[in-house]
Amino acid sequence: MTDGTILFAVREFPQSGGAGAEQLRRIRMELETRGFEVRWAATADDAQAVLRTEAGLAAAVVDWDLPQGDTTGGEPNGGEPNGGEPNGGELNGGEPNGGELNGGETGGADVLRHTNKRFQNLPVFLVTVGEDLEHLPLWVAETVIGYIWPLEDTAPFIAGRIASAARGYQQDLLPPFFKALRRFDHAHEYSWHTPAHSGGVAFLKSPVGRAFHDYFGERLLRSDLSISVEELGSLFEHTGPVGAAERNAARVFGADRTYFVLHGDSTCDRMVGHFSVTQDEIALVDRNCHKSVLHGLVLSGARPVYLVPTRNGYGLAGPLPPHEIQAQSIASRISRNPLAQSAVSPQAQYAVLTNSTYDGLCYDALQVAQALAPSTPRLHFDEAWFAYARFHPLYAGRYGMAVGPDTFPGPERPTVFSTQSTHKLLAALSQSAMVHVKPSPRAPVEHERFNEAFMMHGTTSPLYPMIASLDVATAMMDGPQGRWLIDEAVTEAIRFRQTVVRVGRRIAAADDRPGWFFGVWQPSTVTDPATGERLPFADAPAELLRTEPSCWQLEPDADWHGFTGMTDGYCLLDPIKVTLTCPGIDATGQMSDWGIPARILTAYLATRNIVVEKTDSYTTLILFSMGITKGKWGTLMDALMDFKSLYDQNAPLERLLPELVATHPHRYTGQTLRELCQEMHDHLRDARLVELLDTAFQDLPEPATPPQRCYQRLIRGGTERVRLADAADRVAAAMVTVTPPGIPVLMPGENTGTPDGPLLRYLTALESFDRHFPGFRSETHGVTLDPATGDYLIECVSRIPAQQANRTSEEHHETPTRTQRP
Repeated sequence: MTDGTILFAVREFPQSGGAGAEQLRRIRMELETRGFEVRWAATADDAQAVLRTEAGLAAAVVDWDLPQGDTTGGEPNGGEPNGGEPNGGELNGGEPNGGELNGGETGGADVLRHTNKRFQNLPVFLVTVGEDLEHLPLWVAETVIGYIWPLEDTAPFIAGRIASAARGYQQDLLPPFFKALRRFDHAHEYSWHTPAHSGGVAFLKSPVGRAFHDYFGERLLRSDLSISVEELGSLFEHTGPVGAAERNAARVFGADRTYFVLHGDSTCDRMVGHFSVTQDEIALVDRNCHKSVLHGLVLSGARPVYLVPTRNGYGLAGPLPPHEIQAQSIASRISRNPLAQSAVSPQAQYAVLTNSTYDGLCYDALQVAQALAPSTPRLHFDEAWFAYARFHPLYAGRYGMAVGPDTFPGPERPTVFSTQSTHKLLAALSQSAMVHVKPSPRAPVEHERFNEAFMMHGTTSPLYPMIASLDVATAMMDGPQGRWLIDEAVTEAIRFRQTVVRVGRRIAAADDRPGWFFGVWQPSTVTDPATGERLPFADAPAELLRTEPSCWQLEPDADWHGFTGMTDGYCLLDPIKVTLTCPGIDATGQMSDWGIPARILTAYLATRNIVVEKTDSYTTLILFSMGITKGKWGTLMDALMDFKSLYDQNAPLERLLPELVATHPHRYTGQTLRELCQEMHDHLRDARLVELLDTAFQDLPEPATPPQRCYQRLIRGGTERVRLADAADRVAAAMVTVTPPGIPVLMPGENTGTPDGPLLRYLTALESFDRHFPGFRSETHGVTLDPATGDYLIECVSRIPAQQANRTSEEHHETPTRTQRP
């Protein structure tokens, strides 16, 4: 194993003749003797390919007069559009630090630019044959750390300089906690503390334990330590390397204070909610919220007043419309909410909304904060799927930490919390998350007070590799490399989006097969603001799409997105969250005579080991994270083409969904793919399921009692499971969340309404769908299936008084005495 890799971007290969080539060969041998691997690149194109693919570089030696290589504009390894720059070059003309205009004078200059975009503080030495440095642009001196004239020093000396700089870079590369953890691991100390496996030794004493040890490896188990290890600091006290890592994260993510959380964004949401609002205070809650937000309200005893997002014809949840968050609208909602009438104050203490939404819609955070400021002193952006927003210019101003005294001066600015599930779309271990805080004088967040909520929801037995992963995820986003990583994901998402449209266009023009194909939920045209020219999305330059936010903004009343009430710049579609659309319906809700429900498509994709993030009736969501590759999305394109071919051939279900047919032979044997698609489409259209979903989410149930009281009834036996047919005019005791779309449709304490009301009609239609199409059942949290009939059962508050319900329950259970734990 080498100590690292050093790039030699130099014209002369070691095997070529000449004194200079011989000296470079000696330098290479010296570096290899010191434990380094040397990668040689004889052209700028080859060097940039190494820079893109080799993250383990420890230093680079660059020849200023390096030739470009392929001067036709082609890139090796299927390089990046627009000259191979993942970031599309600098906006100031391609020069780092705003230097001379990018005239592409040498290949060495291009390699230096690329290095600056890909790495932060990578030591670069410039090889030059000139007698002086006056021929070099001024910005070069700010980029390199030294110069090499190969024949003017000995090979060991030059190699020593390079090796010393490389090792210094590697040492400084590690962020605070990860560096301390590695230092402790290298000390090889015996473990006299928890956990009891003592660095994995206990596992070696059992056959199954040995299998566990061999699978995960000794290093992971040796780094599973106790909080007794003082050298690593304290997660609860935020001291030592842990505290240093959190402070570093606050700097990188733009917060005043950051807390590392090891139980996912769900715990972050509960923590912030529990801190921000107390018993019988009003909380303004985006109805498009995660269930953990509700759990925080149950813990705090708050009284929710829900804000209603818009929806489009596909059934996708949109943002809260601008008018919905204005002070007058919020005051009206509070005045009409029965729970708010007995709140301790008519003024809301806390507001929470989802940013970005599950389908990739992100707000102008400053607009939202300014609109909500008159209504609440605390604003919480649940950014579980949006931790990367600060690191790419497309998302400028669209994340919570963008709201601060510099962008929102004055006493009205609310305190802002951002909760982020770091592991979802950045590089961290599962459940690793962060809370970012930017307090305001209006609602101060004293660390000691917030830390009480933090400790209440945390653990005294943290997994140290998780803390290290948060530390490393932060370091990966620090500096230009953060933009480079996110830009790569954005670029691949744009390529995929354009490819789907282009393939569909080719199919329609070929006239040798049915002309349908899948679509992508995105604008059909975009405008280049520099020229005012309107371009088809599929033909727009990738450089424009990945650098110009206006290409992704939801223009008011545009048909492609289907949302009403939008204003200019208010909401933007995140390009890395790609929603595929299936034939059968459009964004306005207009249904056609034939269609392909998305559940059938995703069932087929699963047989190809392609698991999507979310499936609705006619759409499916795919995430383009930092782990995306051309090969990965190329595999998806191949599967989509194969599905089309199978549909056009009217292939039997046994051929493409054999497990479905084997599990439900009486239902699907002998049926073809086209027949199943048409039958399901007809059912969805006749049942008006998408329309019912929209009505159920827009016309909210009437609140009857605070969620916390329903939870108390649930725990103490004051609830019962009721069939939908008998559930009219009942009070829900548990949340009902239907996936798709993954948003609560019924909250604890809400009335189910009349039998022909929007809620029960929607759930009844969903129940009917599940009966008709076994194997395609919706994932419905809060609904239990009657094993005998398949009926939906929902948890409702019992009609009998709670005290009587408790007595009834106690008749069937032993009543604990005062000395017993219940």
